[in-house]
Amino acid sequence: MTGVPDQVGVIGGGRMGSGIAQSFAAAGSRVVVVEADEERAAGVRARVGDGLRKAAERNAAAEPAERVLARLVTTSRVEDLPPGAALVVEAVPEDAALKARVLAAAERAVGEDAVLATNTSSLPVTELAAALARPGRFLGMHFFNPVPASELVELVVHPGTSRETLDAALGWTHALGKKDVVVKDSPGFASSRLGLALGLEAIRMVEEGVAEPAAIDDAMRLGYRHPMGPLRLTDLVGLDVRLAIAEHLHATLGERFAPPRLLRDMVARGDLGRKTGRGFYTWP
Repeated sequence: MTGVPDQVGVIGGGRMGSGIAQSFAAAGSRVVVVEADEERAAGVRARVGDGLRKAAERNAAAEPAERVLARLVTTSRVEDLPPGAALVVEAVPEDAALKARVLAAAERAVGEDAVLATNTSSLPVTELAAALARPGRFLGMHFFNPVPASELVELVVHPGTSRETLDAALGWTHALGKKDVVVKDSPGFASSRLGLALGLEAIRMVEEGVAEPAAIDDAMRLGYRHPMGPLRLTDLVGLDVRLAIAEHLHATLGERFAPPRLLRDMVARGDLGRKTGRGFYTWP
């Protein structure tokens, strides 16, 4: 089985980027994380350190946190990506123009054989590939939150993705101890499209007064054995993130993905879920 790359770059050190960096570093890769500025770059180590402590608490840590953190470097410059990196994963906010810019900059910073990947949950991988000189070395690697504890990576291939690139991504996914699903590039892929359909309908049920959020979540958690309900998951993902994905799928797939008024109102109020302390639930 293919091991993890010796060197990995991650662009974007938020919750998802930090989780991706932690997963590769814990598996043995030397990881360089690029953030927008020095202050945010410094915050990456704190997030990864917190994630490593949680891994230790659930007996999922193979070595001390200090040893894993020694393999992690943070910077505010894309040019600091290691030229010998085999993989660079982009995990910046869901803005197509921003993603295209950072991917093109990453491609210039690393070697011609490097695989570039986007962690987008819904944006067209084919359109992002158009910004690259070597689109055959590009695909989607959609990780799930929280990355270190999640089992799945959704691999999204566009028409130009080479078989060699997909095989490399499959090997790295398995080396991380995760399972893969391979899907063709299409709006929302498989996971976001299905997950959003359930989440939007749950929000409409709250809007219509069908039941309280906890009751709707329990119906799916206890009745269908989902690990958590769609409204609690929406709080964890972020209502603003869910709204952005819904707007994209509404534009590409039609009215069945129209965002409910309640979702728009909550985002306008700043009730974005766990990250702001309030969404469908109140968070400490």
